Amino acid sequence: MKNSTDEYLVFEKIDEIWQFLTERWRDIASEAIGKKGRFSSALSGGKTPVGFYRHLSTAGRLPWDRTHLFVADERCVPSDSPDNNFGMIRETLVDKVAIPPENIHPVPAADLSARVAAEEYEEELKRFFGLAEGGVPEFDLILLGIGEDGHTASLFPGTAVLRERERLAAPVTMGPALHDRVTLTFSVLNNALNVFFLACGKRKRTVMKKLRSGFDKTLPAAMVRPKKGRLFFLMDRDAGG
Repeated sequence: MKNSTDEYLVFEKIDEIWQFLTERWRDIASEAIGKKGRFSSALSGGKTPVGFYRHLSTAGRLPWDRTHLFVADERCVPSDSPDNNFGMIRETLVDKVAIPPENIHPVPAADLSARVAAEEYEEELKRFFGLAEGGVPEFDLILLGIGEDGHTASLFPGTAVLRERERLAAPVTMGPALHDRVTLTFSVLNNALNVFFLACGKRKRTVMKKLRSGFDKTLPAAMVRPKKGRLFFLMDRDAGG
């Protein structure tokens, strides 16, 4: 069942989503920096968040010097490939703001196998968050998309990675016709303080209806249940109905 504290917000115009999310980003970053001296976020690729990244890049007075950017998942492709998630994030956001290079934490997936890339990314998470054995990162904000099949990050219906509880980052084998991937696991997603889903377009309406009903627990997106954080679903009118 869905949690009564989940927020399902429907916006008339997509620009209103970007404005709302930018304001939340600013508030969450300010609070995190006040408490910990830094703000950490894991971002998603795909087409939906492109407009948000461009909007965020033009927002004034954001603390980029204390902001650290990770990715929720990545394809094992060269960094200049159009299928590379962080390449898109770099082009639409990172290259347009004054963020120090050491604050950027992409998955090293360009020249490594998914297994090795996942291991190295997990070590980076442990180093950055100063984790003891068995510890889990606490991201201040994670931004996720959702597929028509209910997948999020690279957590696809029916795949073994859905049952992963030990690793922080895991390899995902997609078959010979598709790129292998690395994804953050549910252990990480569900330990975040704020998780935002973006859903836009009529093609997302059916899956959003399933999520809002709260009855289909097999959808990977429905398995994102922050233990202590807040969960938001931001939709345009086409996706929200």
